[in-house]
Amino acid sequence: MSAQQANVPYYFVPGPSKWPVLAGVALLVTMLGAAGWVNSIALAPELCVIGILGLLVVLYKWFGDAIHESESGMYNARIDTSFRWSMSWFIFSEVMFFAAFFGALFYARSISMPWLADLDHKILWPDFAAHWGNAGPAGTIETFRTMGPFPIPTINTALLLTSGVTLTISHHALRAGHRGKTALWLAATVLLGATFMCFQAAEYMEAYQEYNLRLTSGIYGSTFFLLTGFHGFHVTIGAIMLSVVLYRVLKGHFTPDNHFAFEGAAWYWHFVDVVWLGLYVVVYWL
Repeated sequence: MSAQQANVPYYFVPGPSKWPVLAGVALLVTMLGAAGWVNSIALAPELCVIGILGLLVVLYKWFGDAIHESESGMYNARIDTSFRWSMSWFIFSEVMFFAAFFGALFYARSISMPWLADLDHKILWPDFAAHWGNAGPAGTIETFRTMGPFPIPTINTALLLTSGVTLTISHHALRAGHRGKTALWLAATVLLGATFMCFQAAEYMEAYQEYNLRLTSGIYGSTFFLLTGFHGFHVTIGAIMLSVVLYRVLKGHFTPDNHFAFEGAAWYWHFVDVVWLGLYVVVYWL
């Protein structure tokens, strides 16, 4: 929300915009390129990259317009309420997104494996063992090792929990009007998020090289990389959001009373923290 928030009685409605149409075109190009890529069609990877770059440019311009409108004093308390509801529903959709993957993990471990190991199926797969991380009913999956909680996942847990603390300190500093302290602790949060991603990249390298664990390593490999990979993607998005907020703080945007962009990014970051705690327990410990 703008540092120059206007006490206007109307609900601001922007004029016709080209960005939604361009975003749709960029997404269409991205999906066509991705579909062609997985089917080994020539020039499809390049098309996918062009679509992604186009989408990034559109988002940069689109959010730039919103920031300009905010800083120009076009938004009021009604717009603030709309933003809060929109962000709340967006995070709820993310909750459902991860719930689907956690549900797949639960189904595989608690329903499918016991079912495949019962007496009726012993005739088809007599050597199948209902332990998590098995090599499949017919042993067609290459042997691999499962991932434990030490050391990288535990380090990453400490990093994300610490980042939640630094972000909260930064928020309280902003509310108290201490802009320098706000920027310092917000920069620390971004740095912790970047460090998390570096450790996750190291973990993936270890999984491939030392554990022979891949996305194709049965249901264990699929659920492991989908859950941790999508979470890592969300950490990256959250770090980008906080970086933009940090830039705006340094530019003099926001006031102690009007700073929803900061709050919305903080909500998202805390959501990412909570999801990781669930991953840490379910994926690495159980």
